[in-house]
Amino acid sequence: MSLAKVGKLKLTLMITNKRKITMKNPLWLLASLLILLSYHSVVYGQEVARKNYAYFSLEPKITTNYLASSARKIGFVVVSVELMLEDASFLEAAEHHSPLLRAATIEVFGSQPAERVRSLTGREDIRRTCLEKLKELMLRETGSEMIKDVIFTSYLYH
Repeated sequence: MSLAKVGKLKLTLMITNKRKITMKNPLWLLASLLILLSYHSVVYGQEVARKNYAYFSLEPKITTNYLASSARKIGFVVVSVELMLEDASFLEAAEHHSPLLRAATIEVFGSQPAERVRSLTGREDIRRTCLEKLKELMLRETGSEMIKDVIFTSYLYH
């Protein structure tokens, strides 16, 4: 579409198939522009709604054994676990299911070999495994995954 002629009282537009559209009143143009601009401000001017994340701590610290490299040695790990919840409204459900969440986390650590518990990449793998397991459990129990992330705030092994 191209603008062919603009006058004070007359606006002529040339459309690709060479038809002329004449607007005798520039108020139509002004109204069209206002509608277009208001749509633009509505679509692009809205702020993105911020999530109301909440944190839930699995208290007390989790202390459990892991698979040591030899049968004569037992390894243990002490971990502080914080759950990042999708919304603060999930705090009550997380508290209600905290024994299940603790048990699942202990189970994950108990099945890990010493090399994984002791390495940084292994620790990240364990964290991801815990996250997947906890999301799966909460989905089954509440109908919502509700857990955004798992954070180890303290991590000691021996």
